[in-house]
Amino acid sequence: MLKKIRVLIVDDSAVARQTLEEVLNSDHEIEVMATAADPYIAAEKIRREVPDVITLDVEMPRMDGITFLQKVMSQHPMPVVICSSLTDAGSETALKALEYGAIEIIQKPRIGTKQFLEESKVRICDAVKAAAQAKLTRISPAERVIPPKLTADAILAKANNRSEAMLRTTDKVVAVGASTGGTEALSAFLQAMPLDSPGIVIVQHMPENFTKAFSTRLDTICRISVKEAENNDTVLRGRALIAPGNHHLLLKRSGARYYVEIKDGPMVSRHRPSVDVLFRSAARYAGKNAVGVIMTGMGDDGAKGMLEMKDAGAFNIAQDEESCVVFGMPKKAIELDAVDRVLPLSAIPAAVIRETNG
Repeated sequence: MLKKIRVLIVDDSAVARQTLEEVLNSDHEIEVMATAADPYIAAEKIRREVPDVITLDVEMPRMDGITFLQKVMSQHPMPVVICSSLTDAGSETALKALEYGAIEIIQKPRIGTKQFLEESKVRICDAVKAAAQAKLTRISPAERVIPPKLTADAILAKANNRSEAMLRTTDKVVAVGASTGGTEALSAFLQAMPLDSPGIVIVQHMPENFTKAFSTRLDTICRISVKEAENNDTVLRGRALIAPGNHHLLLKRSGARYYVEIKDGPMVSRHRPSVDVLFRSAARYAGKNAVGVIMTGMGDDGAKGMLEMKDAGAFNIAQDEESCVVFGMPKKAIELDAVDRVLPLSAIPAAVIRETNG
């Protein structure tokens, strides 16, 4: 019998603790070992028994979740999933949580938390499972029916021919997909890109209202421009466009101009935005003018789309297992034979530049 993932829930709301406990215990791979109303109680419980994963609220009495996260990751690193009510202003705090070592962010509303947690059962359980698999480094100071797992067909039909992708152009485009651990991987990747880098379009699994703060922070530390994508934004050299949370991002083309479409619709591969949707659109509209990059992440989102890119003539790169926080998405793409090169994160920027200048 497989060992269950033991979870400690830290949240000052009794309703949130009870609902999260029910949601997590409904998954046969997960067991809630304890709950705590604040970090001091949590610390006592950890001293008695170390959990496999912690779910952590941010706004709590006596000690906030970010301070507790810093202490945990500096003294006894363990996987942490932030589960908090995030406003636009609070998104910067959540971004800081990822920098301090949190594996994932679950954004819960300030009103209707119980219903949200119940409806988000699959996502919450997947986040905990991903966290349990994560490789960590010490940082200095009620049962619901699972919705069908949709493919990219739900958003964009697969091209019947490659005429749209075969159009001649002097510019190439880079399509990137990432999930768990992707915030820091993308930060490292984009900081290494030169001012004249090819246009980049990115799907990172993130909550709504969070991608804007993430994009803004990257824009301040990267040589290239980084922004949260808006509908009809042109894909330009020296600029990266990041899919807004809770919306699909598609690459489109008009003549030699690449642009993006922001689209609502069902979750694809259990995600919105979905890497599969982005990669399918890249296969359809860019073809051999595209370079695909799949980074650290739980699950298989992006693998099938990357195979479509390869079939359309794109050059594809996967992040290697050693440099991934979770070697899920790249592994699935490699297993499908959708990848041309498997590289450590530090080597991906140079490889992208070589391929787009070739």
